[in-house]
This record gives sequence, structure tokens and C-alpha cells, in this order.
Amino acid sequence: MPGTTALLDIEVVAEDIGGGGGGTPPPDGGDGGDDNGKNRRPDNTPSPKRYYTAIALGLVSILMFFMALASAFLLRRSGSSDWVPVHLPMVLWINTLVLMGSSLTLELARKRLADSNLAAFRTLWTVTTGFGALFLIGQLIAWRQLVAQGVYMASNPASSFFYIFTGAHGVHLLGGVAGLLYVTFRKVDTGRIPLPMVAEVTSYYWHFMDGLWVFLLALLYLGK
Repeated sequence: MPGTTALLDIEVVAEDIGGGGGGTPPPDGGDGGDDNGKNRRPDNTPSPKRYYTAIALGLVSILMFFMALASAFLLRRSGSSDWVPVHLPMVLWINTLVLMGSSLTLELARKRLADSNLAAFRTLWTVTTGFGALFLIGQLIAWRQLVAQGVYMASNPASSFFYIFTGAHGVHLLGGVAGLLYVTFRKVDTGRIPLPMVAEVTSYYWHFMDGLWVFLLALLYLGK
């Protein structure tokens, strides 16, 4: 009957409006146009880019901090009448060689890891960690030598910058040693981040701290 047909049509339209069309809902994950999710990364697998981006931002912020200190150092040095140059202890040069050696052993360790020689990797990585700890001990020795000479942080502007530079660098390097220790004791198949990626990100930070120390030492030496 025409009236019955019209009533049915009205009911269908009402269901479409109230129920969102009654169509089949799209599959989980969006538009369903990505080959049924075959090309998507599992939810529990982190993107490597986030770690590289994080370390890059961290290094840039550290660089800006030390560049600000270096600018203040140069400005204070150029317009100062009370600047008394600090005689750099010999242990600082030894420390520099130790730190450069640590970068070398770190890269050798990463090469052994790439060759799947896990035992050699851990040995070289442990040596790198030991070099880092030795560097920090050497910095403390340099401080003790200056204190024995009567050179304190508040003695004059030059000594203040020396302690600030070496202290700030030491704190950041201590964080690098903590990262090295984490990699040293980390199992290969533990965690969501593969060991080679962790070692690579840690190496970026360590090499940066190595280069930063060479820059600071040259600044302190030439700024006498």
C-alpha cells in the first residue's frame, strides 16, 4: 500500500539520521586504507627518530649553555683589571689524552657490536667507562692542586671561570658515565630499544663531551 511504503521510508530516514547511517564502522587505526595495517609499526615499538631527536635537542641546549659561559668569559677577560691567569695543572693535559682515548675505545666497541662480537664489545665498552671515571678523578686532582696553591673559586675572575667550566663539564660528563654504565650492564634482548641504538645514542653524547672539553681547555689556555 502507498501509505505503508511511505511510513517505511520515513522510518528508514529516521534510523539513518539517529544512528549515523547504520553503516559498517571503519576498522581500528583510521581510514582502513593502509593495507590493513601491514605497513604500520606496532604500538609497543618506539620510533628511532624520537631518540635521535631527543639527543640532538639535549646537545644543542648544552652547547648553548657553554657558549653563553664562553661569551661571558671573553667579555670579562677583555675588560678586566683584576684578572689573574690560572696556571693550568699538568694533569689536565693527561686528562685530555684519557678522554680522547675513551672516544677511540668507544668506537672500537661499537664496531665489535656490529660484528656481533659481544664479548669484545663489553670489554672495550668497560674500558671506555673506566676512562671516563679516570677523567673525573683527574679533574678532582687538578682542583686539589689549585687549592693547595691557594687558588679558590672566589680568588679572582679567572679562577672562578676555571672552576665553573671544569665543574659544569664534569657534571655533564658524569651523566655520560652513567649512560655508559647502563649500556655496560644492559642485556642484549632487554628493553624496547635495541642495544646498537642505545650504544649509538650514547656515543653521540660522549663524543660531544669529548669535543667540548677540548674546546674549553683551549679557551682556558688561550684566555690566560
